[in-house]
This record gives sequence, C-alpha cells and structure tokens, in this order.
Amino acid sequence: MSTQAPAKKMSLDEFLQWLDEDTHAEWVDGEVLLMSPISGEHQGISEFLLVVISTFVRSNQLGEVRYEPFQMRLANSSRSPDILFVSNANLHRLKETYLDGAADLVVEVISPESRARDRGEKFYEYEAAGVREYWLIDPERKQAEFYQLTEGGVYHTVLATSQGVYHSRVLDGLWLQVEWLWQQPKPTIIDVLNQWGMFSP
Repeated sequence: MSTQAPAKKMSLDEFLQWLDEDTHAEWVDGEVLLMSPISGEHQGISEFLLVVISTFVRSNQLGEVRYEPFQMRLANSSRSPDILFVSNANLHRLKETYLDGAADLVVEVISPESRARDRGEKFYEYEAAGVREYWLIDPERKQAEFYQLTEGGVYHTVLATSQGVYHSRVLDGLWLQVEWLWQQPKPTIIDVLNQWGMFSP
C-alpha cells in the first residue's frame, strides 16, 4: 500500500502506474494529492447514493457507474470522484482503471478538508471538461447542490422543488428526495424503488 505521495512530480501515466487500489489519491499538474480518511456519515451517504444510482442505471441499461478510488482522467488532472456515471455513448472511453475524459454525472460528498477543493478547483475542472451534471453533497451542513451544464458549457444551479425533490437531467426519470440523504437510517433501496414506481411486492 502506498502511504506517502512521491517526492517529485510525475506524469499522468506514471501516476496511474504508481496508483494501487488501496491508495486514494488524485493527480493535479504533476503533483500527487493523497486523500484524507472519510467519516462514517460521508461513507453512509456515498453508499446510499451509489446503490440508488447504480440500481437505476442497471435497471434501465443506461451505462456504467464507478466509485472512488476509480480515476477520471482530465486535461491537467486525474480526479477520483465519490461516484461517476458513464453513459452508453461514452463507454468506449472507460478503461480498466480510469475513465479517459469527463463522466456524464459526478457526485462528490464533501469532507471538511475537501470543501474548498470540491467547490473551487473541481467545480471549474468538471465544468471545463464537460461533466454534464455535478452533485455536491455536504453532510456537515446538510446541503445538497446540483449543477447542470448549459449548452454554453457553464454550470447552472438547479434547485430542488418546493417538496425537496431534485430531478436529474442526465439520468432522465431519476429523482431524489434530498431529505433522504440526512435520514438515519437511510431509506432502503426497496423504499426508493417503491417511491419511483419501479417495484411492487
């Protein structure tokens, strides 16, 4: 297991060769950035969203879902989103250990140490790369922000409805009750499928 970032800069190909499945790291302009351990709450929300999104994608045969530490290789960085979705149209860019280019949908669950990076550097990198939809989930502040890429290539904030429901554009038909994210315990996947009308006992 790699526990220390390399002392010198490396190319993106070198980074991908150096990286192993037990090391959570990202690459930016030659520098390797090790990711801090996540909290139980962070993990719980990530797991819930992964199950919800994966179930919807597989049920509708829309593409593939990957999760951290899987890499998304961009122009000047290689990021490791908590969750990413790749549509059928872009599956040719999906490699064994990384996605070569932007995902269609990226979900980042914010940790205290990642807040500035997720809202700053990553926001603009994902926008410039063409990530069509970006979810930012902040467990500490119980805030969920949703951004959809306009035809002009700029992120537009999309608010939940007055009932607290967010409708995805990339995953047409998937909607999320934002309050689900903060519930303890989280709704089961059967509960969610019932709400979507995709399951009947």
